[in-house]
Amino acid sequence: MDDLSIDFISGAVDHRRRFGGGRGQALARAVGMKGGATPDVVDATAGLGRDAFLLATLGARVTLIERAPTVHAALARAIARAGEVEETKAIVARMTLLQGDARALLPGLAPDVVLVDPMHPPRRTRALVKQQMRLLRELVGQDDDAAELMQVALECARKRVVLKWPRKAEPMPGIPAPSHQIVGKSTRYDVFMRG
Repeated sequence: MDDLSIDFISGAVDHRRRFGGGRGQALARAVGMKGGATPDVVDATAGLGRDAFLLATLGARVTLIERAPTVHAALARAIARAGEVEETKAIVARMTLLQGDARALLPGLAPDVVLVDPMHPPRRTRALVKQQMRLLRELVGQDDDAAELMQVALECARKRVVLKWPRKAEPMPGIPAPSHQIVGKSTRYDVFMRG
């Protein structure tokens, strides 16, 4: 099952890079990109790399952690391709890709911000998730250890942890209440301020 294709130089990701709304976007606000601040971010669940690419587009240095070997390989190919294109070369230069379990890697990174976007709970509606996301779910599974990853992130982040979660989903069990939330049309960002 290696037909997962990740592309940072065309399609929806490129459109978001060019017309996405800059630092006013919910994700940028959630990680603390305001007043000229550009935190170092660890995307602890890199997946398709879209959020990491967006943050790097806005100037952040982003470390992507992906534990599924097939997904990691697809990300590595996408980053290499984007590094050969003039418009995206400087962006992907701010992206560092690691393979492994974020629970083990985070303590050695001491990031300003940790972004956690685990596999979301199954939808209650009948609407189908996009094909790429269905394939990703098949490759990485359910992320049954997401609450454990959140606990590690809360211990390691110097400024904040951001949990990307479906807008109407119940809070993730086993973690404290967020400091605040940024709510979008289908997604919300639960923000946990640290120190």
